[in-house]
Amino acid sequence: MARTASARADAAQRPSPVRERILAAADEHFYAEGIRTVSADRLIAEAGVSKVTFYRHFPSKDDLVLAYLAGRSALERHALEQLRARAGDACETLVAIARAVADMSCAPGFRGCPFLNAVAEYADPTHPVRQAVAAHRDWFAAFLGELLGELGIDDRTRVADQLVILRDGAMVGSYLSVDPESRFDTIVGIGRAVIDTARGSR
Repeated sequence: MARTASARADAAQRPSPVRERILAAADEHFYAEGIRTVSADRLIAEAGVSKVTFYRHFPSKDDLVLAYLAGRSALERHALEQLRARAGDACETLVAIARAVADMSCAPGFRGCPFLNAVAEYADPTHPVRQAVAAHRDWFAAFLGELLGELGIDDRTRVADQLVILRDGAMVGSYLSVDPESRFDTIVGIGRAVIDTARGSR
């Protein structure tokens, strides 16, 4: 067990073109086809590496899944921080998030939220993959909570949770609609109703 933990730590600290190539193949196929469906052997072939090289960077497939989710989390965090910086205030940031969710969820090749997809494939709530997803969602809820605080919302935790559920529903509902404008209007309308209700209940 100690050797496995040490190997994982060493692999995480050794960014390299080969590691990035493996991750790029995993990112593409895990998202498009599902994590369980895509075997390590297939990713080894896609990345053009040997098994020895693959397992040197990722001692197990779960290590690769965690790296895939960490990459997706980093991208989403960066994108949201950029939206916040460009928007200038909390209200405009929330509208920009709604716009991004609507556009993304109606775009060609969209296969749902990668974090919700991962949770659906890992039933054990104590599994590291589930914990990684929970950590990302906790960050997103806290991010929303900061925006809600700027809007003067007292019960930020509850309202942020409602907005996360709204975002989840928009992601899942994307399979039933391909109209980003309609999706945007719906997200903004429900989001404003949630925030107005929170303000009115003070």
